[in-house]
Amino acid sequence: MLYLSILLGNFLIILTVNSDPRLHTPMYFLLANLSFIDVCVASFATPKMIADLLVEHKTISFEACLTQIFCVHLFAGGEMVMLVSMAYDRYVAICKPLHYTTIMSRRVCIVLVIIPWFVGFIHTTSQLAFTVDLPFCGPNQVDSFFCDLPLVTKLACTDTYVVSLLIVADSGFLSLSSFLLLVVSYTVILLTVRKRSSASMAKARSTLTAHITVVTLFFGPCIFIYVWPFSSYSVDKVLAVFYTVFTPILNPVIYTLRNKEMKVAMSKLRSQILKPGQVSTLIRNVLPLET
Repeated sequence: MLYLSILLGNFLIILTVNSDPRLHTPMYFLLANLSFIDVCVASFATPKMIADLLVEHKTISFEACLTQIFCVHLFAGGEMVMLVSMAYDRYVAICKPLHYTTIMSRRVCIVLVIIPWFVGFIHTTSQLAFTVDLPFCGPNQVDSFFCDLPLVTKLACTDTYVVSLLIVADSGFLSLSSFLLLVVSYTVILLTVRKRSSASMAKARSTLTAHITVVTLFFGPCIFIYVWPFSSYSVDKVLAVFYTVFTPILNPVIYTLRNKEMKVAMSKLRSQILKPGQVSTLIRNVLPLET
């Protein structure tokens, strides 16, 4: 039910943004792309986990395991950079409002969407390079519901200290640089908002609060997952579930409940889909009548 809610919630955001001309702005364009990445984050391992709940022996092939590693770092790395892109959009909108339409052109928006996928691909490719050639000849049990580098490298029958160090350096550089960029940008934005007290700044504060909440929920599990000492370097299953299931469903809730424009657009979309008498007419046209 949570997985279906993730799909419905995020696809509803994408559909709402595409269907309402008033939402054809850079902020909502980036939000729709964030929702698509959230669907990807929730889908790379959750269907497999749901299927494993129905069987006694839960197995995964080595190729499928590497595919999960590729996907988790591709989508997670992409989402980190996408949050930075959204922070840049808010920075321009709040700190340079008179130049917003000029700076945030359609070309810039497309670049801000392509960069996260490019960075995510480079990140996950470099991560897989540490794993593919490792010799695996010992235990073959992964203590989680999906494959990730910290757990898979522990199964190698060789000393993986250097590999673990490279993994931490790679993931840490992307996570830390993205987080620092977010902190700096939101600090500048908050200082700008603090100096202004108009009604437009009240709207900016509401939007900014939603963005900061999403950033906190996303980077929180990452910090706990990847900052353990090497002696206890593992992915906690509770955090893994939170990261892949709860975070993707919290994002649409946060952005829709705190955003008046999204709520109005969704209500308009619902009224267009379910017009008075449309459901009954549809039923009469679909269901055959018995004589």
